[in-house]
Amino acid sequence: MTNQQTYVPGPATGAEIKKGGDTWTLVLVRELRHPPATVWQALTDPAQLAQWAPFDADHSLAAVGPVKLTTVGAPAGYATTETEVRRAEAPRSLEYTWGGGDIRWELEPVGDSGTRLTLWSNINRGWISAGAAGWHICFDVLDRLLAGEPLGRMVGPELMKFEGWQRLNAEYAKQFGVEAPGRK
Repeated sequence: MTNQQTYVPGPATGAEIKKGGDTWTLVLVRELRHPPATVWQALTDPAQLAQWAPFDADHSLAAVGPVKLTTVGAPAGYATTETEVRRAEAPRSLEYTWGGGDIRWELEPVGDSGTRLTLWSNINRGWISAGAAGWHICFDVLDRLLAGEPLGRMVGPELMKFEGWQRLNAEYAKQFGVEAPGRK
């Protein structure tokens, strides 16, 4: 049995939504067992992103400037977007756009060797619970990857078939007071 077959995500925690007019921002916070410099590498290095993130990058996100991000599992005409890394302050803060929304990462040292990782992501209200469920699992995959216990990338349309994602989607929808996508 593979690590993915035995993986069960924990409960929907560490997420909230902020509403500003028509803009909804998903905020996810997770404490990782790895130092900020290690987490920074995983957030910016294309080889590491390809093991946990929902997109591939054509080059490092560690410097301000243009980058192409390809969303895993998206239809060909929508998969690749040209974006701009607007802020890259190693190993503390990273900002860029993806999928039509803003993404901001903040890394804060915790204890001797941990990191409090915070993600702010503008997301369509109708997909906010799905986004929370997806990022929740991405954070789990990232944490295990950095611990040397890789699960393998779990993203895109295939992830939405996973029972753990479906449960998280429903739990986050309830927390946020929204209808989970695909549920009536």
